[in-house]
Amino acid sequence: MTPVRILDLPSWAVVSPQRAVHIASVAALMQSWAAARVPNTHESARWHRAAVLHDALRDAEPEALRPQVDVPDLPPTLWHGPAAAAVAAGHGETDRGVLEAVRWHSVGSAGWDDVGKALYLADYLEPGRTHDPERHALAARMPHEFDAVLTEVAARRIGWLLRTRRAIRRETWEFWNGLAAGGSRSP
Repeated sequence: MTPVRILDLPSWAVVSPQRAVHIASVAALMQSWAAARVPNTHESARWHRAAVLHDALRDAEPEALRPQVDVPDLPPTLWHGPAAAAVAAGHGETDRGVLEAVRWHSVGSAGWDDVGKALYLADYLEPGRTHDPERHALAARMPHEFDAVLTEVAARRIGWLLRTRRAIRRETWEFWNGLAAGGSRSP
């Protein structure tokens, strides 16, 4: 995998060096999947933009993000997605799929196209993560078993929320229900 250059981060990004490595790793993973799955460079570029933008404000102070967040009940730990999507839109990103991918990458969204689904997977499966010992096998299966891997990862993430007795957002349940009903049908 070829890591993304840190210079690809937008000028408004607020990221630590460790976060920049994570972003680069997510972008490289998505680039490798796009090469295997996506038939054109336009779609591959969408996947790249979503990867670069997804955590662009992850290390910003919550109070700096608050004005950009239009989801009243969202906890501050999840503000970075909606804030990054809003700022990216303000700086010219017009692709709704990319913006929705960035906005909900930590939560899930029933309305995602493949770029959102791929970002959700890459953020969880990137090689620097240590929370799931099967992540490498899942990542290797992803380009050819998109729907199956997406469902497995969503189940793992929701299972963790249940085990740790954390609230499960409406968006997450709607995302899961769409997967369970066969709503994830990637080309």
